[in-house]
Amino acid sequence: MIIMIDNYDSFTYNLVQYLGEMGEELIVKRNDQITIEEIEELNPDYLMISPGPCSPNEAGISLEAIRYFAGKIPIFG
Repeated sequence: MIIMIDNYDSFTYNLVQYLGEMGEELIVKRNDQITIEEIEELNPDYLMISPGPCSPNEAGISLEAIRYFAGKIPIFG
């Protein structure tokens, strides 16, 4: 299962649709609507960080998730 962190970018759902068509199970959460603990509880196989219209400083949990899950699960973004 893939967790997609949505950084409020319209391209996110293009990726979600494409991966869904390939048979992937996805959960999409906005960058300010999920915690590290919640991601960990979901036990994803992959973490995907969407593009975003802002700078990394405005990407909610994205940077923290990258730092926390680096080396634990594959991260795309």
